[in-house]
Amino acid sequence: MAKNKNRVQVILECTEQRESGVSGISRYITTKNKKNTSGRLELKKYNPYLKKYTIHREIK
Repeated sequence: MAKNKNRVQVILECTEQRESGVSGISRYITTKNKKNTSGRLELKKYNPYLKKYTIHREIK
């Protein structure tokens, strides 16, 4: 089975926690298709430090 070279692994980091200054870092690892999603990925994920769902943005 051939592997698809368009899929890359990306790290998502919470934007709300970075601004608030709360200790700890909420990060998730996922994959995306570079061909279909050329911009930065943004998903709503659970942040255990803030105990709520927040927007996580792709970091480099």
